[in-house]
Amino acid sequence: MPAKSAAQQKAAGAALAAKRGEIEKSELRGASLSMAKSMTEAELDELASTKRKGKPEHVSTS
Repeated sequence: MPAKSAAQQKAAGAALAAKRGEIEKSELRGASLSMAKSMTEAELDELASTKRKGKPEHVSTS
């Protein structure tokens, strides 16, 4: 599942870095924290590897 927005891709990248031990999990906030807890490394890698070109910064949930 590719990221739908640039913000989602960035959050997945931060969560992936924490899972790999590149940054401390205590540095995560918001969406990246919940992603790190609920998703596998493979799922995060798929989201984080999505290209940002052409993606909106945010997608409304409504």
